[in-house]
Amino acid sequence: MSLPYHFWVGIALIACWWPIAWIQIQPFSDNYFFPLWLGYILTVDGLVLRHTETSLIARSGWRFLYLFILSVPLWWIFEGFNQILNNWMYHLPEQYSDAGYTLRASLAFSTVVPAVMVTTELVRASRFNPLRKLPALIQGPGTLLRLHLLGWLMLIAVFTFPDRAFPLVWLALFFLIDPVATYFGGRSVGSFLRNGDWSPVFNIAVGTLICGFFWELWNYYALPRWTYSIPFADVLHVFEMPLLGYGGYIPFGLEIFAFYALIAALLPRLRLPGTKVSSIESN
Repeated sequence: MSLPYHFWVGIALIACWWPIAWIQIQPFSDNYFFPLWLGYILTVDGLVLRHTETSLIARSGWRFLYLFILSVPLWWIFEGFNQILNNWMYHLPEQYSDAGYTLRASLAFSTVVPAVMVTTELVRASRFNPLRKLPALIQGPGTLLRLHLLGWLMLIAVFTFPDRAFPLVWLALFFLIDPVATYFGGRSVGSFLRNGDWSPVFNIAVGTLICGFFWELWNYYALPRWTYSIPFADVLHVFEMPLLGYGGYIPFGLEIFAFYALIAALLPRLRLPGTKVSSIESN
């Protein structure tokens, strides 16, 4: 199968907006994030379609837009956490009004979930996965409740001891959400682990790490941009991110999928795009 049309559209967007972001060609560079990451999403989805003859966009059509909508409230939750943690801060080319900032930020945040989802499918397409089949993790109602309560304990620790417990914010939402999605019959990480299929953990983790690399790469010379202030880990930077900080992308990806699985389970009429994350399932 030849590369699809939207792959080349994605390449064109990246070729256009990457230099605009790094050279800081205003006023275009003020709003580089969405078109650059739209280019990434289209490019990666096109690669998946080329290699597997299926992809999120090909299967979903216009419903793919749901992932952009889903992404906005999810990342605003983390922005709320950061008001307490102050682990990252934004540097803007000018002072925006509250409405202007919210609009620009929401547009940028909307790309997070679709980027992670298409990259997860790309990792899956490689067919390399050391976690294909491991012992099943049995999760009855009691276990799900305990895991859910663990998420609350982590969240309480984050709010009580933010300077020390801040890493738990990247785990808390997963334990809060995934057991609930599993309980309601969602296609959650927990539902795969019940069947001994650990491959989604690897695919999602690596997919999110790849996204993390490009988030940090394209951010480095851009404006608007973000920088970090991470206690105990603010050394050995790769771009702006401390090396240890990249570890946070792994549970963050699992949180993204848990949030997606919960919404899909609770609101089935939305018919969210079906993401292929398992290396065992067929195309």
